Amino acid sequence: MLLSRSLAPVTVALLLLLPYHAMPQAAAHVRRPQAAPLFGAECRTRVRGSHVVAFCHNPYVETDRVRLHIECARWWDLDTDTPPADAGPAMTVRLSGRCWAEVGSVWVSHQRRAG
Repeated sequence: MLLSRSLAPVTVALLLLLPYHAMPQAAAHVRRPQAAPLFGAECRTRVRGSHVVAFCHNPYVETDRVRLHIECARWWDLDTDTPPADAGPAMTVRLSGRCWAEVGSVWVSHQRRAG
């Protein structure tokens, strides 16, 4: 017990005499992962009977290559995919297609243009 009481003032004195840069410090600069650049046109689809129309507006700088995919409800009806259309910055593109009978489902795919 006596030894620990006599070492306490010496330990405190040594800590106070250490240079500031020799003391352990908390990380002052924390690296945060960079957010991915915003990408992707906003698309709205409309189905009327067997006809489908999609309007895609791209508010971002990078060009978005969009395609409309139509899955028909009947097994004998052919599903269709439109050719890709480039939606440039601040541009709106119109995509359309149809089934012979009822439409089962509709979606738009997005792709970054290689360049």
